[in-house]
Amino acid sequence: MKNILLVCILFNVLACQNTERSWVVDEIAIIPAPQQITVGKGYFEIPQKIRIQAPAVFDNESHLLGSYLKNTAAVEYLKGSRIDAPNIIFEIDNTIIKEGYILAVLANKILIKANSSSGAFYAVQSLIQLLPPKLDQEPPTWLGAIKIPVHTIQDAPAFPYRGMHLDVSRHFFPKEFIKKYIAHLASLKMNTFHWHLTDDQGWRIEIKQYPELTSKGAYREETLIGHYNESPQKFDGKRYGGFYTQEEVKEIVAFAKQHHVSVIPEIELPGHAQAAIHGYPELGCSGEQVPVATKWGVFENIYCPKPETFTFLKNVLDEVMPLFPSQYIHIGGDEAPKTAWKKCAHCQALIKEKALGDEHGLQSYFIKEIEMHINKKGKKIIGWDEILEGGLAPNATVMSWRGTQGAVAAAKQGHDVILTPTSHAYFDYYQATYDDEPTAIGGYLPLKKVYGFNPIPKALQGTDASKHVLGAQGNIWTEYMKTPDQVMYMAFPRILAMSEVVWTGATSDLDKEYSSFLSRLEPYLERLDAKGINYANHLFDLEGTVVKKEGQVFYELSTPTAGKQIKYSVNNALEQTYIKPFIVSTDATIKGQVYKNKNPVGRSFSDTIKYHKAIKATVAVNVAPHPAYGAGGVKALINGVWGSNTRFGDKEWLGFWGDDLEITITFPEPTEISKISTRFYNANGQWLYAPKEIEIQTDYGILQKVNLPGTDQTILDVNLGVGVTTSFIKISIPSYGIIPDGLQGAGNKAWTFIDEIVIQ
Repeated sequence: MKNILLVCILFNVLACQNTERSWVVDEIAIIPAPQQITVGKGYFEIPQKIRIQAPAVFDNESHLLGSYLKNTAAVEYLKGSRIDAPNIIFEIDNTIIKEGYILAVLANKILIKANSSSGAFYAVQSLIQLLPPKLDQEPPTWLGAIKIPVHTIQDAPAFPYRGMHLDVSRHFFPKEFIKKYIAHLASLKMNTFHWHLTDDQGWRIEIKQYPELTSKGAYREETLIGHYNESPQKFDGKRYGGFYTQEEVKEIVAFAKQHHVSVIPEIELPGHAQAAIHGYPELGCSGEQVPVATKWGVFENIYCPKPETFTFLKNVLDEVMPLFPSQYIHIGGDEAPKTAWKKCAHCQALIKEKALGDEHGLQSYFIKEIEMHINKKGKKIIGWDEILEGGLAPNATVMSWRGTQGAVAAAKQGHDVILTPTSHAYFDYYQATYDDEPTAIGGYLPLKKVYGFNPIPKALQGTDASKHVLGAQGNIWTEYMKTPDQVMYMAFPRILAMSEVVWTGATSDLDKEYSSFLSRLEPYLERLDAKGINYANHLFDLEGTVVKKEGQVFYELSTPTAGKQIKYSVNNALEQTYIKPFIVSTDATIKGQVYKNKNPVGRSFSDTIKYHKAIKATVAVNVAPHPAYGAGGVKALINGVWGSNTRFGDKEWLGFWGDDLEITITFPEPTEISKISTRFYNANGQWLYAPKEIEIQTDYGILQKVNLPGTDQTILDVNLGVGVTTSFIKISIPSYGIIPDGLQGAGNKAWTFIDEIVIQ
């Protein structure tokens, strides 16, 4: 991260001083990393009686700190002048930017300076991370002494928008969990909670003028079991749902305000409206009754742009807006199939009357109509990047999720943007490749990739348009998260990495700064344990990588955190200590384990290498894999490792969105081949389509054209019969094309996912 004077600040203290009777901080390990830390000499020891002095504007923050400290000492809040000197002093400093702060730990006191209550709040969050994790337990159990090293922190955020999202429509979560979720993101200096309240699978907010939105739209008759791609699909047969009353919403928003978190509600339109149309069928183009959706995906039942629909939505928003002090209302705007509009006589007449051109122009008209109403109420809209289609509403902020292109286009037009691309910010993606990971929607987003995210796209860096990048957020869509524990598992620790991206700033040296982050994250896990957070611990996982150099194939083992020992075996031989990459020259099964202090930690590891004729070759592709599905790089196509049999989200499967591919494999010398094998992932519900045919070329021209059947995992086995000697193989793979109407993702480009290409 930029301008950080922090990697690992050690003090000369005896090892293992932190006992039940004494807590001595020997490392300033704060997440997100402060912009600057200056270390002094000595310690401040928290006394048995703590006197806190703060101006009235910082009462909330001083009492928050006191609530932590009262479990280890008596706390007194000083008002006015006192003879007794305070131990902790809050001061207003108008020279500090709004959310910035100075935290000075001196030998005889702690001084917190800020220009705003939010800055004071963030100073308290930093200080809390220096206190014993046991103070976070319920009930707290720390009763010993606490010594904090003398130091000064000068800190401020890199971005004004630092957010986390939560979808409560697919699965509903109780009020108390929502408050805990807000408290957790606030503790990491994130300041925005994006609350996804309405969708096809459930309407979750009480609207008094339209009671059937919740009496009907908040409940579905059953829910999909297992993954969407499983065939046949199965359902649990149980009615499911819930909603938040307006009083509960007020309580949550008030709680968020105490934690300096702005709550942005999302009321989806014109798509993702099936739950609303279930309650009020006249809102759809057909006027027919439709059920609340019982499975995931995108549905064709969207709002019809009739006068009565706009009246309905404006009335809904007029009830929603007073509940949320935020300057923003999120209106969605994504994944709105136009099938119903194409068939609707009213819609087609409206397109002609308003000279809108087509259905995309009609969507733009729809969004602008809603934006004008929201603007009149003194608020602004945020929409997903589809709101660019057909022309952007005048004052809209764009939330870019399908990549960064939407953000670039909107920023260049002078619109504010928030980055939340699938490639780095979708926490519903798998975070590890183990087969026993909880079922997720797909994709692969490990912790390091989140940490390496830069919210300012390359196309905007160094330009005036970059000032329109407000920040970024992590998204949690809950199709496969039924419980709060599952949400926490998918959020943590990736939320910690995102917090550092948006507070400290993008990394300039990923490997070095990620190592620093992990050195702070490992002890932070004790704090997560104390809070009872069900986090995903992959800090002790092993990762195997095939490395090619000097005409040989090596296998490299690594684990994220420093100071660990790795032991491994090959083809069930004796276990040995890993020192450096080792040569692989035949089919191999590699097993490994990480050790900490001579004890095994993390999960056992296993990988299988298929040593085939292309493993020493070079490979080139005419287009790069999509950033969200290219973790292994193009070299993954011939590294001898197959991808997962059950999901496309790992570093071996490569995804391409709508591209015609040409994959060229060049051998070190002319090589005789007799068989080519690979496989394509075919999951139509998630827009993945195997190609209809491919073409194979060698030195002798076009060798074969192969038609493919399109099963779940379409296997390509091309037996050449008599061996062919060639210096290269070129595989041409046309994209499936545009997804047809009536299918999930209709009108969008289909994805192509390809696995290892084995040459025999």
